Amino acid sequence: MSDATGAPTLPAPVIADERIQLVDARNRPCGSAWRASMRRFRYWHRATYIVVTNTRGELCVQRRTLTKEVFPGGIDLAAGGVVGAGEAVHLAARRELAEELGIQGVPLRHALEFVHAEGGNHIFGSIFLVTHDGALSLQAEEVAEAFWLPPGEALALAGVTPDTRQAVVSLMDAGLLESRT
Repeated sequence: MSDATGAPTLPAPVIADERIQLVDARNRPCGSAWRASMRRFRYWHRATYIVVTNTRGELCVQRRTLTKEVFPGGIDLAAGGVVGAGEAVHLAARRELAEELGIQGVPLRHALEFVHAEGGNHIFGSIFLVTHDGALSLQAEEVAEAFWLPPGEALALAGVTPDTRQAVVSLMDAGLLESRT
């Protein structure tokens, strides 16, 4: 597809019809909203970031599909997503990991919390770590491809989403992830 000037255009984003847990600026629950409203009004919300590494220390890197509502076609350094209304963060992390990469039944290790407030996003992020050497089963609606890179090389890629970059850098700064290249 292309626009009137011949420049390529992206397909229309797909915004899931789901209720999202809203929080105030101190991360206290304060209601819920439809996902589209949360994006439109830039409400504070919670999200999970599951950083998947293999036993060689490589990071699972995902390319987002072109229909993602935020950063279409971008590079994610973590699986994850927004927390549903009334959903516990660790359960949201398990759900997202299973949905996006097909990884189930592995221990999730809570690593740290961070705040991401840029580009209209207002997120309280919970980072989890998982080690996985098995096969991946990609969610076709959200993940175009996945590949493994040392964390330093993954961070150097063009198009890395700012929130997953912040999550990985936070892990490195805390000494929870080595920056192997």
